[in-house]
Amino acid sequence: MPLQGISWFLCCRQGFSLLGRDYGEKEEEESFELRCKDETTYNGRGPLEVTLSQPTRTANGPSSISDVPDEMRSLIIEKSKMGFDEDPELVVKGWLYREVRGGWIRQRRHWFVLTQDSLDYYTSQEKNARRLGTLVLTSLCSIIWPDKQTYKETGFWSITVYGRKHCYRLYAKHVNEAVHWACAIQQVIDSKAPVETPTQLLIRDIEENKFNLEVVEQIYQHNPILKYTQNPLYAPLLPFPYGSLDHTYHSGKGYTTLRDEAVKVFNSLQQLETAREPVPLIQGVLQTCLDLPPLQDEVYCQLVKQTSGVPAPDLPAPDVPANLRYWQLLTCMSCTFQPGAPVLKYLRFHLKRVQSLHPDSEMDNYASFISEALEKTRCRECVPSWEEIQVLMSRQEMMCTVHYPGPGSCQVPISSHTTADELVKKILERLGLQHSRNTFALFEQSAQRERPIGGSTIIADILTRFENIFTKESESDAQWRLCFKLYCLLDTESIPTDSIEYTFLFEQCHEMMVRGQLPASEEDLQALAALRLQSLIGDFSTHSPSPPLDELFPGHVVEARVLLALKTPQPPSSTAPAPQAPPSGCPQRFPNGLLTGALWSHTAAHKQKAEQDLRLRGRLKEEGALVMGAIVERWKGLAGSSREESMAAYLAIARQWSGFGCTLYEVDFYISSTGSFSQKLWLGVAAKSVSLYRQGDAEALESFPYGQICSYGVSDSNTFKITAGDRDLLFETSKVHLLTEIVQLMNAYFSAACRQQVQGRTETEGGFCFTPSVLEVPSLPV
Repeated sequence: MPLQGISWFLCCRQGFSLLGRDYGEKEEEESFELRCKDETTYNGRGPLEVTLSQPTRTANGPSSISDVPDEMRSLIIEKSKMGFDEDPELVVKGWLYREVRGGWIRQRRHWFVLTQDSLDYYTSQEKNARRLGTLVLTSLCSIIWPDKQTYKETGFWSITVYGRKHCYRLYAKHVNEAVHWACAIQQVIDSKAPVETPTQLLIRDIEENKFNLEVVEQIYQHNPILKYTQNPLYAPLLPFPYGSLDHTYHSGKGYTTLRDEAVKVFNSLQQLETAREPVPLIQGVLQTCLDLPPLQDEVYCQLVKQTSGVPAPDLPAPDVPANLRYWQLLTCMSCTFQPGAPVLKYLRFHLKRVQSLHPDSEMDNYASFISEALEKTRCRECVPSWEEIQVLMSRQEMMCTVHYPGPGSCQVPISSHTTADELVKKILERLGLQHSRNTFALFEQSAQRERPIGGSTIIADILTRFENIFTKESESDAQWRLCFKLYCLLDTESIPTDSIEYTFLFEQCHEMMVRGQLPASEEDLQALAALRLQSLIGDFSTHSPSPPLDELFPGHVVEARVLLALKTPQPPSSTAPAPQAPPSGCPQRFPNGLLTGALWSHTAAHKQKAEQDLRLRGRLKEEGALVMGAIVERWKGLAGSSREESMAAYLAIARQWSGFGCTLYEVDFYISSTGSFSQKLWLGVAAKSVSLYRQGDAEALESFPYGQICSYGVSDSNTFKITAGDRDLLFETSKVHLLTEIVQLMNAYFSAACRQQVQGRTETEGGFCFTPSVLEVPSLPV
């Protein structure tokens, strides 16, 4: 035999056959995509192919080949590490009840025998009793342990054993007996060597011979399981445990077993070829992979199979060949999930092989794009949005809209891997702010709230979340957007007045004022509102449209004035008739006040509340008009002031507050180890200290410089703890997300302070940077 043939035979694996079934029924599960009938070679199967042998059934019983149990026939199993004899030892035996499904569910009592290879049951415990059934135990079998709910419903303790085609639900009268059986069966399952499918073994062959391309091509040629097919798939390409998903994955989404879901996904893949709109199908496959992580490697293998053995297509625009749909889904997968190490090696080899076989083709372009994506991909929190899938199908970047404080915005190109830190860096370079002493961050922002985005967060996940919120909520509640803002205000004095950073400072200061987080007198607040109008519109004019009051002035101030006025007691009206008592001789059907209290009080209270609300709205409107009139009068007095002068005057008033530049967080309760406590406070996080304020007060109750803080972090689900010297400070809030935001901001301030101290180390003696420890809590990790 030539040397080439010898090397080819040496790479082949022996025993590569799938035994047929002997139950006398038509075989419909030709597992692992076996070769078609018209592809058989002249002398039978080649040494590298996976085939299906179909033994005959004799009149007296099964043939010697068909003695192999049904569960083992589509699996390649390595030799057991335990070294059991051909006649395995008995493990457990005893009477159990087995659930039998017929016209109704009932239990039948059988004699069960557990060996090192199977679970068998017989008609009786006699030596020559007839065996009624066998469940072969492999590493893929699974077991559900006894539970109290089944015992309450049936009076028995049940265990369920899943095999490839059979499921035994067994019952015992005593819990100890059921647990003993479950432990014994689980030990047998754990002792089995891992099951490997033909696809796994072929992947290993390809990896071992990847430098011998001729052998690799022989493997592909003789094993149709590795190549494109139009036939359905009846079993997954990778091994999955038998059994239900109810106890492990998202049962509420209607998923069945992993094996069934793998077959369904392959059917969805094949539908891509004829789908007029592929995006919903692609998004559905990606969502299934996100919900069921074990399927990710399986789908990668299915896509490698469907993109192998397909000739390079012509590309007559604008038609897209059907087989390119698999490449488009593979592109989306590569930007969403990172495959396991063996599958990743197989995928990379496949991409290089396609590029060498079809250079300068669309498949070559997709393979190059996927190879680059795999270098950057981390597992995503969300599946790609509709827009992202469309741009990935054409191998392009997405345009992301980022808003600035105020009316400004910009369009920035991003990929599926762009993080918040990377996007911030791009914007800083575009705006020329990369040398600023202050730090910037991205925020998720809506009309009601905003939250900072972590630096490692993938921006595409944020955009997908916005898309999902928009589809689930009404349009008025779903206006979330990305906003680029100042985050750590380390130096507000040296910002040039003609820079965009100064505009950001002005806009963010005004946002704080409107939210009621800038302590100032009502006169100062009206002056700030007038300066805002002058900076936005210029000189007053009767034809100039002005923004509504809630965009100029804190609404809680107007509400407080109205509520105070309504609490003033009103004198009773003299014209109201006094209630008359019933005649003494007239009997009462109900006790005094019962009819009024039980039947009419609810209606009267509802009517009274509606009247109060109407009166409150009227007073708010009147008070708002008075405040707006006072602001306009101040606005008229600013005639001739430029935008820059108005902004400077605005910030001059705001800087009168000692806490200017800090970020305020509402805390419901505060207690110190010294015994002091308060309710409804502001916790202000600034560049040099953490301070406590009563809401609305300009002076801080207490202030803790960072040099005094030893540790900080989340100590409970709704509690934030700071240790300053020998004091422990606890802050509680019902808004749990604020705790993480406080820690993130304090971390950012400490990091920025350390960076600046290291940069200026030559100016200091020691250059030592102190960073307090951060508490680590499993319930809400920092």
